[in-house]
Amino acid sequence: MDFEPDIEHCLNVLKHGGLILYPTDTIWGIGCDASNEEAVQKIFLMKRRPEKKSMIILLADPRDILKYVSQPDPRIFNYLETVEKPTTIIYEGAIGIAESLIPPDGTIGIRLVKDVFCRHLIKRFRKPIVSTSANISGSPAPRFFDEISEEIVNEVDYTVHYRQQDKTQHQPSAVVKWNKDGTVTVIRS
Repeated sequence: MDFEPDIEHCLNVLKHGGLILYPTDTIWGIGCDASNEEAVQKIFLMKRRPEKKSMIILLADPRDILKYVSQPDPRIFNYLETVEKPTTIIYEGAIGIAESLIPPDGTIGIRLVKDVFCRHLIKRFRKPIVSTSANISGSPAPRFFDEISEEIVNEVDYTVHYRQQDKTQHQPSAVVKWNKDGTVTVIRS
């Protein structure tokens, strides 16, 4: 499980505004520095995705939510301790990320990752990383690396080698919206 060379290559690409193709705790994703507007725009162009359709960011530590969500409800941290399945939570009050990641309602989808590769990458990068499925908008999300189109592979600046042969079934994350009253609205289970 030596993914150090992949981490080094990813860090170099992310620091220079490039795009990576990488395994996450759910499915393979296209990623970039979530605070770099130009890098985020590259993903929208590559995926032929309307900017109105938001993308999520990945974090490695619950405390980092405080950097990217203004005044998060303190109850969210207790809720996060109960979540077992990879879950993207939509928060109000997005801050500190590229403007095009923030829809008009000011929300942001954040997933805390447990995957060892992603955690190492995000902790070493010290910023959130965009995660969006490795496909052109409207096409099915690839379940495995070998289902990713050649077009996507050719357009990113670095493709991670770690887990390319992995055939473990992974699913997209659950998606919930955290409401102001501390309740949760399930969008995708």
